[in-house]
Amino acid sequence: MANIKNAAATAKKMRGAIQVTVHDTQTGAPIVNAAIKLYEAHNRQGERMLACDVDEVKKWVPDEAHLVATGFTGQDGAVLFDQREPGAYIAAYDNIVPMRLDALYYQCAAVLHGCTENICFDFAFNPTVTLSYENNCQPVGEHCAFVGDKAFAEVHVDGDAALDESLVRVVARSPWLQRSDDRHTFVSTLRHSGVHRFEAQVLFARRGRPAAIVVGQDTTPGHPHALSAAGMPMARSGAGASLTPEELAGVLSPGAMAGLKVAADVEVEQRTPSPITGNVGVSLSRSETEPTEDLPLWTLIRNSTEALGFNNYLKFIDQLFCDAPVAVPDFERQRFAAKGAMYNNLKGRRLLPFNDADSYRVLKAATEAFVMVNCGILSLPLAFNPAEDAAYLDRRDIPNGADLAQVLASDYLEVVDGSTLTLPYLAVIRRKLPDIPIHLGHKDADADLCFGIIQERLANPCLLELIWSYWQEEGMLVQTMNAITQRFQNLRAPGIGPDPLSNTEIDMLRPLNNLLWGYTQDEQHRLSVVRRNYEYDHHYGIRLDGRAVRQFRPADSRSKFLEAFHHLLRLLTAFYRQDDDTTVKADAFPVLNALKEVHLILSQGAHNQFGDLPSTARIEMLMQQWLLARPEFREFLPTRVMVAYPEPWMDRVDAMKKLQNWTDTSVVHFRSLALFGEQLLLSIRYGNWSDVYESTQAFNWARFWRPQAQGYIHAYRAATGVDLSVDGADPAADSTLPSVLLRQRLTQQHQRA
Repeated sequence: MANIKNAAATAKKMRGAIQVTVHDTQTGAPIVNAAIKLYEAHNRQGERMLACDVDEVKKWVPDEAHLVATGFTGQDGAVLFDQREPGAYIAAYDNIVPMRLDALYYQCAAVLHGCTENICFDFAFNPTVTLSYENNCQPVGEHCAFVGDKAFAEVHVDGDAALDESLVRVVARSPWLQRSDDRHTFVSTLRHSGVHRFEAQVLFARRGRPAAIVVGQDTTPGHPHALSAAGMPMARSGAGASLTPEELAGVLSPGAMAGLKVAADVEVEQRTPSPITGNVGVSLSRSETEPTEDLPLWTLIRNSTEALGFNNYLKFIDQLFCDAPVAVPDFERQRFAAKGAMYNNLKGRRLLPFNDADSYRVLKAATEAFVMVNCGILSLPLAFNPAEDAAYLDRRDIPNGADLAQVLASDYLEVVDGSTLTLPYLAVIRRKLPDIPIHLGHKDADADLCFGIIQERLANPCLLELIWSYWQEEGMLVQTMNAITQRFQNLRAPGIGPDPLSNTEIDMLRPLNNLLWGYTQDEQHRLSVVRRNYEYDHHYGIRLDGRAVRQFRPADSRSKFLEAFHHLLRLLTAFYRQDDDTTVKADAFPVLNALKEVHLILSQGAHNQFGDLPSTARIEMLMQQWLLARPEFREFLPTRVMVAYPEPWMDRVDAMKKLQNWTDTSVVHFRSLALFGEQLLLSIRYGNWSDVYESTQAFNWARFWRPQAQGYIHAYRAATGVDLSVDGADPAADSTLPSVLLRQRLTQQHQRA
């Protein structure tokens, strides 16, 4: 008897549960990630209801004060609300229903002790997939498809035509691509016989949510998946594997959009061969390759480094201070607002400890804003130019399997710490430091003294290579400005013999007096040649040569970098010869191994001043280029007007080198070494090459960066005399410092004079 009483008492204390399922009426398919809100049921007098009253339920309106839980359906279309106190509850479906079946979007259930109540939402979405083809199939009207045809899949659910794209969207699995003129139609080329499967998700927005939240900004912390700003699935932790059809339904973010899976099969047949008579022309094409997931990274690096170029910087300065109209790519034009906002923030914080330098001060703040916004390759808007990027890949014979922004979001980026998206290489580094906390930083604070990793630097790293500054310095950019500032201060150049600028009249520089004054006064706050030289050696094992850097005692040098990098360039030359031969398949494994070696050496030097000195050097040298590009210097220096330089500051440097009897190698070649060297090394440093074992990525890398690699090889020969494209490695030449080679060529130049 006592046991029976104890069991009865225990049953009264037990809580109940409610299981809510959401399905499509026609197909029975589950609705994944559907938002279900659970409310306590109260009557009109505000009293808690213990049972469902039909009259009260009909008049129910949502009251957030009575909301007790929000859940999201899983792969089976069900969500369980357990540990519920006995009583009546209202379960409300919180996503868009295009058919407007508003009477069915909520239901009531009464929970009893220890029992599970079921609520089922059946909506007549009636998903349809209409297939059509572009072919010459006969007879007309029959559905048939052959290899090489294009298949079109049009997806609709009842009532979606009346809603905009922010409320109902369709996402298809690769290789099906969305048509630009129809958001619900997808196209794919049928490349082989057999069954081709089309799979997609119809996504339904939350009720009453604005479009900015609907497309993926409302994510639940800690959930393993997220949506991009375009509403497309992003990568899971450990990105890199292709999504299977079963996984496609599971990459939706809680709180964003609910998904209904639709699918259809296309039966593809081989075409009947047509007999050909007469003379037949035969041609060979280059070896085929497959698109890889790091194509978006390389594209962002190429576009971002070009956006950091001087011509784009000059347009930004003109637009900021002169309100001049500029022609730039869409992503760059949209970034002008972010640069302007950062400039306004920095202008009041970058103060100089001397008088009459406002012009120089605002130039310095504007340059810093330009570099900081453009160096982040994951800054929004992303640096994609869809038409130009597709054309670039096509010229490299690299297939573009899908939209690059979608591939970046869904396949390449990895999730760390639950919600932060970052590059795979940085994700590996983060996993090595699990005990270091991530913190957001304090944007309005003067300094951030917290222990940990700043989230912004992990999610949007600033990608700059110091080799850009090294080659600009070897091209005599800094020395040119030093000579001008010495003349501005009435100082004779050091050394024996007459100063070429001592008798030069500088009256034509009068409009620049205030800028030159600020630049000269700020010398104590700029990087010294010694600081830069030690960091060149720490990053790449290369150094400058001259009186200012003779007492050179580095603590840590990348002595193997130069030989490894030049070995990679020689392998690329051999690879390109094979790749151009249409009768063979080029072997990319030697290139892959060389990439791994260079990546390892570069990563070993990513310490000390690695995070700050490259950006500071870039800011200072961009300002030097801007000053030299001013029209006043065209009158001050005997420039050659008929030479077409890519950037307006370059003829001034070449003119100064002529006056000073420095190297007669044009600064054009050093500018090419700076630009191409930075692009190549960024793609090697931030690619996750240590975890790559298939040669396809190295194959695509070599093709993608071919103009840059061959441009670097040519410029290196023009500057140093060493040809990295000849057969057979020369260890002595490959490991000789560029500064030594440049000094030898200068000595030969003086001997011939």
